Amino acid sequence: MAWLFAASLFFYGWWNLAYLWLIIGSILFNYIVGLALSEKGARLKGAVLTLGVATNLAVLAYFKYANFFIENVNALTGENWTLYKVILPLGISFFTFQQIAYLIDTSRREARDHSFLHYCLFVSFFPQLIAGPIVHHKEMMPQFSCPETFRPHLENLTVGLTIFIIGLFKKAVLADNIALYSTPVFDAADAGATLTFIEAWGGALAYTFQLYFDFSGYSDMAIGAARMFGIRFPINFFEPYKATSIIEFWRRWHITLSRFLRDYVYISLGGNRRGHIRRAINIMVTMFIGGLWHGAGWTFVVWGGLHGGYLVVANIWRMLFVPVRHRGILSFRGSKFLGASAGWLLTFVCVVVAWVFFRAESFGGAVAMLSGMMGANGFFIPSSYAGLMGPVSGGLEAIGWQFVHGNSVYLDQFYGLKQIAILSVSMAIVLLLPTATRMLSVYSPVIDPPKGKAWQSHLKWSPSIVWGCVLSLMAFTALVMMESPSEFLYFQF
Repeated sequence: MAWLFAASLFFYGWWNLAYLWLIIGSILFNYIVGLALSEKGARLKGAVLTLGVATNLAVLAYFKYANFFIENVNALTGENWTLYKVILPLGISFFTFQQIAYLIDTSRREARDHSFLHYCLFVSFFPQLIAGPIVHHKEMMPQFSCPETFRPHLENLTVGLTIFIIGLFKKAVLADNIALYSTPVFDAADAGATLTFIEAWGGALAYTFQLYFDFSGYSDMAIGAARMFGIRFPINFFEPYKATSIIEFWRRWHITLSRFLRDYVYISLGGNRRGHIRRAINIMVTMFIGGLWHGAGWTFVVWGGLHGGYLVVANIWRMLFVPVRHRGILSFRGSKFLGASAGWLLTFVCVVVAWVFFRAESFGGAVAMLSGMMGANGFFIPSSYAGLMGPVSGGLEAIGWQFVHGNSVYLDQFYGLKQIAILSVSMAIVLLLPTATRMLSVYSPVIDPPKGKAWQSHLKWSPSIVWGCVLSLMAFTALVMMESPSEFLYFQF
């Protein structure tokens, strides 16, 4: 454990040695506050907890939101105040939320192991240090207390390396190549370009898949790296683009963040215990906080607000139209294929629209993207595709679509059949293939996996020559694709 703690600090310091003091200071401060909260009959427990949480939030606010605050004050007052450029420390959003959860759990007597070495590793363990998952103290301490955890096992190494390679492939091969079709479109929108229907939707869908493969790839790499050391993390992604309601989406996307927001924000505000109106307000406040947590920008706030609105509407729908006996089941799930399909399509479109604000650098860029997606700038297709589409081309022309020569001025940001093929393959992978953790479900790769048939997979990994060859090819391809540095998207949050 001491070796892993030292290695994790080295890992963090490799990014920026100057900020090593920040995480060490954060660990020491929160450990001391946690000890004070753990004392039986501790006086002024509420004041100590408030001090601990407020200090964590103040540090996060300074590093992440100080410049954002100054910019907005200047915009409102016309002043020209400046603050030297504050560099966002890597992973501060994640290890801050993780330690806030620890302090609250300690005050509730839910965190009992207060070993200093265990706590240091709990915060700093390198696989989840920089982008999650956000783990609970009670999930990790029993593993740290078990001597068997830190003894080398071939199964742990094999299972962990398998999941790590799959995650690396998602990032280096899938996400980074899809970025070639999303980044230019959003850059053009932020620069004020006029985007057509096919360009805007092409860019929005490309980013939708890029973000999924990027973050789910990182989560797989975190789970795999931890398992190689005998540690299991909670699941963080469970095929979110298969969700048939927005409620289900948030039970599948960034699961550990959703859990934190539910347990420590939504429920603390009153949850659903104070009537329907208060429940809607609590949902909106929680999602606004979730949006702002992702980034210091109003586009992130709008993204959170959109999802808050989606959740409020979904809960009203369930209350009015879903029978009581089915409310434990996610809204659109059912035996009728058309109903489930409609629910999936509506959910997916809403998610894609919200991602526009998540990705755009400015409101102007987001509006330009959405204008194109709504067809405000026209419907254009390269004339070379008319023959491929056969009689369909005539139908499209009848409803206002226009065929233009090549990538003319109307289609500067459309990349042809290759783009369509990549988006189609991405959709197929997302909808048809199981996740890495599902393929290895028999080896218990995560804590508290989903129950029932949803966790079973038609494609199962086994320690065989065939799988060895497949994984070797995936690893080789990923390493070849890593010719230039590429940051994980969530590292900026």
